[in-house]
Amino acid sequence: MIEITAPAVDYFKKLLAQEEVPGMGLRLSILQPGTPNADCQLEFCAPGDELATDTAYDYDGFQVHVAANSEHWLADAAIDFVTDDAGGQLTIKAPGLKGNIPGDDASLTEKVEWILEYKINPQVASHGGSISLVEVTDEKEVILRFGGGCQGCGMAHVTLKQGVEKTLFEFLPELTAVRDVTDHGAGDNPYFE
Repeated sequence: MIEITAPAVDYFKKLLAQEEVPGMGLRLSILQPGTPNADCQLEFCAPGDELATDTAYDYDGFQVHVAANSEHWLADAAIDFVTDDAGGQLTIKAPGLKGNIPGDDASLTEKVEWILEYKINPQVASHGGSISLVEVTDEKEVILRFGGGCQGCGMAHVTLKQGVEKTLFEFLPELTAVRDVTDHGAGDNPYFE
């Protein structure tokens, strides 16, 4: 069951009452689960609009229908409503939404690839760049290649040291070094020229 705090329950009850549809509930599903673009979709669900495969959860006077293929990704999820000067904000926290780092039994290469895909590349993609793994050496050195807007970028070294290296060491302290083998002189579309 998804944790919904008392302030969020009160908020939902007010919203649902405004709809003036007896039995109106909510439906929660995950879009693109397990990917960097994963997101929660919360919408009104009139009686009869829920799917037969949904799981219905009862909260103080209303139901939340969770899409069957979304339940796994909502483990330990919590919905809260925090009041502020502007009125308030609804927050949905789902720690496993974008997937979880591979387990202890996964290879170091698998772990590095996951961190690049889910933690680092979404950040550099905003600059039109990408970073790929060339190899993880026997000495636990990570060899990377920058592409797109990162190849030839004057800030690539800063990105490597302050972003990529820092993130990789945070998740994988057993690494010994992170090196960039990109030919930055061949870049044709750097973010900074």
